[in-house]
Amino acid sequence: MAGFKTNSFHDRRDAALKAKQELLEKFKARPQGDHPRLQALAEERKRIAEARAIRDAERELRRQEQMKREAEEEARRREEEAARIAAEKEAAQAAILAEEELREKQKAARDARYAARKARRR
Repeated sequence: MAGFKTNSFHDRRDAALKAKQELLEKFKARPQGDHPRLQALAEERKRIAEARAIRDAERELRRQEQMKREAEEEARRREEEAARIAAEKEAAQAAILAEEELREKQKAARDARYAARKARRR
């Protein structure tokens, strides 16, 4: 292993310092806030955020309109259901009244037959 070289503490420390220095230089070399490219990027982000806010507002408006339509549809459906139930109740009451009238007529006819039979016997 003639090619193996152990790094001493000083070698590792120097490498770490060099890496830190390169990182600091890279940080210092980046463009400042007043750089035209960064300003253009900031403006683009602002336009995107405004467009997103507009889309979100439109989406919320459509959602509220949809909820309103659904609520109106539900109210209409309930009214129709209530009207249908009322009509069914009315029809049932009419059927009951018709059946009672029929029974009364049948009873009257039966009573008349009974009275006629009694009258014939006397």
